[in-house]
Amino acid sequence: MQPTRPTDALVSASDPASVHVVPARPVPPVARVSIALTGALLAGVLTSFGQAVPALATVSNSAGPWFVVAVLLCAVAGVRAGRVALPLAMLLGVVLLEVMHVGYWAATVLRGYPDVLSITNPWVLLGVPAGLLAGAVAVALRGGRRRGTRGAVLAAGALGVVAAVLVGESVRAFLRVATPETTPAWAVQLAVGVVVLVVSIVRAGSPVGRVTALATGLVGAVGVFGALLLIGG
Repeated sequence: MQPTRPTDALVSASDPASVHVVPARPVPPVARVSIALTGALLAGVLTSFGQAVPALATVSNSAGPWFVVAVLLCAVAGVRAGRVALPLAMLLGVVLLEVMHVGYWAATVLRGYPDVLSITNPWVLLGVPAGLLAGAVAVALRGGRRRGTRGAVLAAGALGVVAAVLVGESVRAFLRVATPETTPAWAVQLAVGVVVLVVSIVRAGSPVGRVTALATGLVGAVGVFGALLLIGG
């Protein structure tokens, strides 16, 4: 007797030619959030180890990639818009960034290097507004296609924010901390930020969206540049 294949269970007994497609079950919200939190912890751990690799040291010492990771993990968690959902998404963004700090601190100490995880640490404090922004950006990007023109404008502005973080930090690095060895990596981050801004403008879909993307990117970059100067000199 020939063994039954898994796909045979989808074939109707009365009509072998018909196939019943079983819809995939949605991933429970708790599982999604757990995956996001695990990803954040792993990102922090990898950041610590990445600082010991010359090719990854600059990326591992920059804040822009962490912001991008937080946005992506918020999207993985299934954030959405709404009176209650949006604040929760923003809160999740804060939690994810702080979990990254925990992962980084734990890995660094276990590797034998001194590090202090303190609530007064400027980067820990910066994780609060950055996390709130990351959650809001993820909501705008995830729901942009389903809310018509208004959603497209919000999504364009959200991409402008991502570009602003990458560009603002890169400009600050060029002026304050870049060395001949790290300049290429900062140039790559700057180029990525510019590409994201151009994409946000091109895909905005309307003049209002394009202006929003451009204004958010430029003004946001200046704001990120100023904030990093305040905390890092």
